[in-house]
Amino acid sequence: MYQFTDDCLLGIKELDNEHRRLFQMINEAISLSSQTEDVNRIAQNLLLNVKDYANTHFAHEEAYMEKIQDPELPLQKKQHAAFAEKINGFSLDMSSPEATKASLNELLVYLVRWLYSHILSSDMMIGKMKPLEEANDDPFAFTDKFKTGVPLIDDEHRRLFEIIKETNDLIHDQLLHDKYDEIMRLLSELRDYTEFHFKDEEQLMERINYPGLPAQKRAHTSFVERLVEIDLSELDDMDDNQQEYLVNLIDYLLGWLSNHILGSDKKIGEYMRENNIDANA
Repeated sequence: MYQFTDDCLLGIKELDNEHRRLFQMINEAISLSSQTEDVNRIAQNLLLNVKDYANTHFAHEEAYMEKIQDPELPLQKKQHAAFAEKINGFSLDMSSPEATKASLNELLVYLVRWLYSHILSSDMMIGKMKPLEEANDDPFAFTDKFKTGVPLIDDEHRRLFEIIKETNDLIHDQLLHDKYDEIMRLLSELRDYTEFHFKDEEQLMERINYPGLPAQKRAHTSFVERLVEIDLSELDDMDDNQQEYLVNLIDYLLGWLSNHILGSDKKIGEYMRENNIDANA
């Protein structure tokens, strides 16, 4: 069974309840399919219910984002449309009970993977992306509030902030022309260093038997997938929207990292202190 855990909570009651219901649909289908070899009706009902419920949920989510003028709304609409296209085009193989069961499993795997990834990389940022120019403090400063108390993690987090700041400074450099190759290099460095950091962090959590490791792995995977999706080759077709696209991208990257550190990573340090685990070990 797949858990709708606390790391998936947005703090927006209606959207959290709808996400929870989508997970319930998946788990109900898994439970029912384990009790029979003929899953034809189970598979058809799940596909139909997910189509209807997802459309309703997406409409609610997009209306909420529009109301708060969330800059991520265009991307969310694009992701929702891609999901709807996949589900609407999904064809159950009902040539035999075995084929139907395999087809149902394929659908379940896709739904779970997409839900976790979408919630943790996109939905988690709903209402949390504050334009950098409106921030009271320097948003790129790795201040004490971000420190976990674990030197390895803090040093790597500091470097991630530095790379994002370097990219932001380059984006806003009005005197520098043909800067997009360098921006792409920095974003590639950010992706590589992020993967390196997540690996270090997960190895530490595994070594200390940290109970939040599964949730952390889900969040890490979702963020890396989002980084991989970034395609700056599209910039050539954006003309006057290049700057806006890149500024929104930096807002998202910094916002996600900040929220993840404050909401998840700091708990690693707390766990180590509560259990008298040496942070330098």
